[in-house]
Amino acid sequence: MRKIMHAAAAAGLALAVAALPAAAQQKVRIGFITTLSGPQGVIGEHMKNSVELALDHLGRKIGGLDVEVIYGDDQAKPDVGKQVADEMIKKHNVDFVAGVIWSNVMMAVSPAVTGAGKIMVGTNAGPSPLAGEQCHELHVNVSWQNDQTPEAMGKYMSDAGITDVYVMAPNYQAGKDMVTGFKRFFKGRIVDEVYTKFGQTDYQAEISQLRAKNPKAVFVFYPGGMGIQFLKQYDQAGLRGKIPLYSVYTVDEISLPAVGEAALGQWETRFWSPDLKNPANEKYVSDYRKKFGKWPVFYGAQSYDGIMLIDSAVRAVKGNLKDTKALVRAMRQANFNSVRGKFAFNNNNHPIQNFYLLRAEKDASGELVMKIQKTVFENHKDAYHQDCKLKW
Repeated sequence: MRKIMHAAAAAGLALAVAALPAAAQQKVRIGFITTLSGPQGVIGEHMKNSVELALDHLGRKIGGLDVEVIYGDDQAKPDVGKQVADEMIKKHNVDFVAGVIWSNVMMAVSPAVTGAGKIMVGTNAGPSPLAGEQCHELHVNVSWQNDQTPEAMGKYMSDAGITDVYVMAPNYQAGKDMVTGFKRFFKGRIVDEVYTKFGQTDYQAEISQLRAKNPKAVFVFYPGGMGIQFLKQYDQAGLRGKIPLYSVYTVDEISLPAVGEAALGQWETRFWSPDLKNPANEKYVSDYRKKFGKWPVFYGAQSYDGIMLIDSAVRAVKGNLKDTKALVRAMRQANFNSVRGKFAFNNNNHPIQNFYLLRAEKDASGELVMKIQKTVFENHKDAYHQDCKLKW
């Protein structure tokens, strides 16, 4: 049903640990849940790769302590994700659970983790309930809240004078959040709002319906394999040059090689890009390419940050893994060098950060890459933090 894989750091305590309290001289155990099988497994591969690169950069230690990372495959299913989390907590006695791509999976996993008194470090999914009324002290999200990125696209498209937009997304928590975020800042008319089956790969019927509506532009959210298929079919239908396509989490460093020319000129908004200029990001991108032979993607970038966040917290509490409140307080400081540059956590343990407009272009070598065009939002807060009752 699932695979649990282990990646343990080399045995033996570093000299730096000798000064730590005896009780703190132990191994840090991190359960990392992602999708490692099926069509969406390519996303999980990038996340796992970035975790391993972060550990390389940390000398295979977390806060100076030996570390064991237990990888779990959620198969993109909420019930499987919860089972994997339960096993990590009960059998492997992990100190942290991290990862999770899908919002519906996160809605099952996070309550199981925080209910067991463990810290959940989300490195992708940012469902609105967990940022608002269902926020929890032990749930820390190092990526974004779902609505934020499409909010940036909605603002950009409104500022660009686009009036009529056809909207499409998968029918699950993140899809609904993405559309809600887009509509929050887009001031024009929504021609139609279409939700497709999660994991769908054939969009010919929906594209025919879209063509019949003849909108001024299209906005979509189709991550992973869904995005690859949608982009190919949109291009094959001859719409790429006729109806401008705008998206979030659809055109990225995973889909670009698969889609090729069909993605050229595509607009996206994001919190991060490989060409973001700061020392941490330049090192991450360079070393990722050297180690894995391809460009990193945002799924990996925020997973890398998640490990760096955990390291900073364990270091701050001098290895006292039993003090979860102190660990969370340390995490809230975001005292590490993020690949996105400076950011801060809001009261709901979700980031306040910049969002950028990106475009798919060819670089000097002719390779398709995503490049930052402008900053859409600076220090952008999510729309749900005021519903969160956490007090710092």
